[in-house]
Formats: sequence, C-alpha cells, structure tokens
Amino acid sequence: MTTTVESHTARTGRRVPLSVTVSAWAVPVMVVGQFALIAGVPVVIALAGALRRVPDRAVRRAATLVAVTFAIPLVVWLTRPDGAPSLSKDMHPAFAGLIVAASVALIVTLHRARRGLPTR
Repeated sequence: MTTTVESHTARTGRRVPLSVTVSAWAVPVMVVGQFALIAGVPVVIALAGALRRVPDRAVRRAATLVAVTFAIPLVVWLTRPDGAPSLSKDMHPAFAGLIVAASVALIVTLHRARRGLPTR
C-alpha cells in the first residue's frame, strides 16, 4: 500500500501566504483609523512576504508601491524639526489617500494571484 502526502499549498491552491493578505488589509484600515505609525508593521510584513514567498511579479510591485508610499511621509515626519507628535497628524491627506490606493492595488493583485488569474 502506497500513501501520498500532499503539501498544504498543493491541496488548497494557495500561493499567497495568509500573513501577506492580512497585512495588506490592515494597512489601509490602520492609516484611515489614524494609526499610521503602527501601520508600518503590516507594511513590512506585506513587503517581506511578497518579496520572499509570492512568485507573481505584480504582487511584488504592488507591495513595493505600498512600502514606498508609506516611507515618503514617514521620512518627512522623521526629518522635520517641527513635526507633529504623531505621523497621522503630520501626514498630508493626499499621502493617506495614496497609501490606501496602493493598498487596494495590492489587495486586488493578491486576489488575482490567489485565484491564478493572469496579471499584466
């Protein structure tokens, strides 16, 4: 009698780690909820997970876009001598919108990668 062991990814067809998906959803929620500095943690998790575990280039690009759009206001806040006491209060609303839009793009590309749909 021969038994075959299937891997978890082969059984479910999931090529995208759950941590990347949860982090991608957490970023816009935290930015809109005025927890922008803490949103750096899911940004890093999404970027690292996408670069190391997801073979789809579109997901990698979208995760990099989220990281870059988050890093710009963070660097501005850290380098300003007269900055606000929190990143959420110092960040221009346009940057918050860009971060949310980039996060939505990441969520869409993760959804397409999970379904196995072709990306451009």
